[in-house]
Amino acid sequence: MTTPDSPPAPEPVQPKDHGRAGRDLPAAIGSAVVLIGAILLSLFFWKTAFMGIVAAAVAVAVWELHRGLSAKEVDIPEQPLMLGGVVMVVVAYFWGAPALVTATAVTALVVMLWLLRRGVDGYVKNATASVFTLVYVPFLASFVALLLGEGGTNPALGFSTDDPGVRGVITFIAITVASDTGGYIAGVLFGRHPMAPVISPKKSWEGFAGSVVATVAVGVFLVTSFLDGDWWVGVILGLIAAAMATLGDLCESVMKRDLGIKDMSQVIPGHGGLMDRLDSLLATVAPIWLVLYYLVF
Repeated sequence: MTTPDSPPAPEPVQPKDHGRAGRDLPAAIGSAVVLIGAILLSLFFWKTAFMGIVAAAVAVAVWELHRGLSAKEVDIPEQPLMLGGVVMVVVAYFWGAPALVTATAVTALVVMLWLLRRGVDGYVKNATASVFTLVYVPFLASFVALLLGEGGTNPALGFSTDDPGVRGVITFIAITVASDTGGYIAGVLFGRHPMAPVISPKKSWEGFAGSVVATVAVGVFLVTSFLDGDWWVGVILGLIAAAMATLGDLCESVMKRDLGIKDMSQVIPGHGGLMDRLDSLLATVAPIWLVLYYLVF
């Protein structure tokens, strides 16, 4: 109830309507340009610095998962997961897959021992979520380090576009971005048939078709002109990337619905959380590394 001298009640703040786009496009585009620029600069001038970006992304992603899981009273230990995740990225880059496997196993054991300090209650729940986080974020992200390490780990400064590791990372990022972009555009323009309405209502079969077309086209172009590989490898790469990127996006959507949150955080303007952008990248990097390792490098 108000009196004649009372100030008028403030109008309720209404969320902005971004239309079928579902996001603030200017902010999203600006954030993407900054992120891609930082990645390309690090790859071209000092590729070891790119590992710093990957390590920082792992730490932020672990923080976001801790934040999201806490909505269901799951408390994963951030410090050992962040430290172990950074170590996994570093050893994968400098010493390869065997070192990554060892670092993953050691980190998992350290995390489980760390949780013993809290006692019995919730141990299985928190330990399970911790190992899940370890595999989902640092382990999969370390395949980027394996991919970059294919060109050696010479820390010298200078342009390195002739480095197969740099070319592989650029190809991986470009194909995954093509999947997201192609699916987004096709979904907005032509989306009529939902792919998984309960999980992700805006994801459509038309959008998936757009992802396939975009990834195959970009895959064939980059494999033949950038990696000196066979065109059919680009087709395989594109099909795998479209399928895995879509699966990664759906898996993260399931997680957010189960946790009852919209975004993992708001650290990237126009995009939400870092995990909201990493979901497809984490899902595609391991199979892309596998294809490139055996069929191109």
